[in-house]
Formats: sequence, C-alpha cells, structure tokens
Amino acid sequence: MSKFHPLTIAHVRNETRDTIAVTFAVPAELRDSFQYQQGQHLTLRARIGDEDVRRSYSICSAVQDGALRVAIKRTQGGLFSCWANDTLQAGHTLEVMPPMGHFNVPLNAANHKHYLAFAAGSGITPILSIIKTTLAAEPRSSFTLFYGNRASSSVIFKEELADLKDIYLDRLKITYVMSREQQDIELFNGRITKDKAAQFLQHWVRVEDIDTAFICGPEDMMLGVSEALQEAGMPKTAIKAELFAASIPKHTHQPRAATAASAAHQQTEVTVIMDGNATSFSMEQDKESLLDAGLRAGLDMRYSCKGGVCSTCRCKVIEGKVDMDVNYALEDYEIARGYVLSCQSFPTTAKVVIDFDQAE
Repeated sequence: MSKFHPLTIAHVRNETRDTIAVTFAVPAELRDSFQYQQGQHLTLRARIGDEDVRRSYSICSAVQDGALRVAIKRTQGGLFSCWANDTLQAGHTLEVMPPMGHFNVPLNAANHKHYLAFAAGSGITPILSIIKTTLAAEPRSSFTLFYGNRASSSVIFKEELADLKDIYLDRLKITYVMSREQQDIELFNGRITKDKAAQFLQHWVRVEDIDTAFICGPEDMMLGVSEALQEAGMPKTAIKAELFAASIPKHTHQPRAATAASAAHQQTEVTVIMDGNATSFSMEQDKESLLDAGLRAGLDMRYSCKGGVCSTCRCKVIEGKVDMDVNYALEDYEIARGYVLSCQSFPTTAKVVIDFDQAE
C-alpha cells in the first residue's frame, strides 16, 4: 500500500476551463492493487523542478466503470495542480499510490435507501463516484444532490451529471446552487451555508427519509451543512464528510507547556512497521511530527497533504502514546481504535510503535 507505481496516462479531458480529468491505464499485474471503492482517492507524485511533490485527488469514476480517473482543478498558486493542467497529456507517466480512504458506506443490492449529498466546486469529484456506483449497485436506492458553483460554466462533470439524470430519472435529483449566476428560485442563489442547508431540509428533502449524507467541500461549508443536518435530527454517525486540503489554514505545532521533564528534551524510540518491515529511529519529543522525523531518518513513509486532511499518512499506534495536533480525516471510532495521522502526531512516551500495514 505504501509504494508508488508508474502509471501511464490513457486520456486527459478538459472538464472546465480550469479542471482536467485524468484517466490512467492500469496494467494487468497491478489491477488488484488499484481496485477501489467509491469515494476513495489516489496520491500522485511528480518531480516538479527540484521538488518531490505529492498531492491527493479523489477518484471520480464508478467502481463499475472499469477505468481509473481523477479530476485535478487548478488552484491559484497550486504547484501540482497548475503543473498538471498545463503539462499532462496522454502517454505521460505519473507515480501513483494505490487507492485509499473511507469516504463511503457499504453497498448492498437489496438496499432500499435514500442518500443525500452536498458538494461545492471540485467536491463533486468523490461524490460523482459515490452516486454512480451506488445507483448502479443498489437498483432500489435513490440519491439527492445539492451542488454549489459560481456559475454554469464552472460546473465540473456537467454533461456526465446530466446523462446520469436521464438514466436515473426517478432515482436521482440534482439541485444546482450558483453564487455568481442568477437563478429563478432565490433559494438556489448564493453559497451553500448552514442557513441554506437548513432551508433545503425544511422545504426540499426530509431528514427522516435520509439514511446517509455525504458532504465534500471547503471547511466552512462542511461544518455548516453538518450542523444543519444534526439540528434537523440526523445523527452524526450518518454524516460522512471530506474536506478540501487547500481550504485548511496552515497549522504550526505549538510545544506543550514547559516542564522539568519537557525541558530535558526527552527522546522517543520510534518503530515504524510498513510493508511487512520494522524500522526504528530516535527523535526528540515535542519538536517534529512522527512523519517528519521518519522522513528525516530516511524512511519512505507515505504522505500527501501534511495538513491532517487527506489521511494518506494514517497509521495505528500499537505501543506508546502520541498527541495529535489537528484531525480533519479520522472519525471518532477510528481514533478510539488507535488510529492517528502521522503528519500531526507527536510522541509523548519513551517508546512508540506505529503500524501502517494495519491502517487499511
């Protein structure tokens, strides 16, 4: 799971002026490694100038599609996204890590469920995979989507969503919310906020009818919609959320309050289990994360955003204790089972053992 594999790009399609969809050709010997679930993501790696750059992008294809595809939206100042939009072509090769992530729920052909999704901008990427896969796998289930954009011209996968609506006339409802393009119904103008989500839940969809809600977009939207859903009566356990890494402000680790013990700069012996191998190194407590210390020690530990968002660096603490600074990726039950994000974890005991092999 921790290894990158060179994959050839089979096709690059311009979805909007600033978004491309990249389809990879997966050779037969890697098909098992690159089987994916709806809502998962890929970590891509490229050498841009002198820098080793890694970014995670959600898979936008359905499990049934037989194609591995991600969408890359150009972000202002985004090193990888700008490079990808400007240079990637069919025939190019990218280093790709096998699929990861838990932004999904188990599907069953016997289910008769109603799913709800809120997406903004490129947040549609994993949602599209979830919708397509779910409607194909569960013939009696339905999906309602609220999708926010600036204007019609910026709607990613506009044609594909229209085709899906035609295929699943009675089982898929899509409502577009535009912030810079006037629509006839006032409720559909502006950004998706807590108040707007509450109005949708009051007038357009009943929370009692929803089995699971998916949210993908910027942090303020995700928090607002989640609060509206819970205030309307939906249990937190029924809400699945995934944030944009780019929407999270950069976090700087604040050392714990100085004590006699911490002033002595205690050392921690860290053992990393990865791909069946165990490697140990020493690090100073409260100065750098497990991930940064491991990379400095020469370990090829997996990571992408380093912001506590993408979960690429997810691992399990099987001995010792750590403090985790921020967490936008793990759910409460995962933390209770010992899972942490190594990019945000700082050891607090003399010995720590973390296992990446148990993380999937």
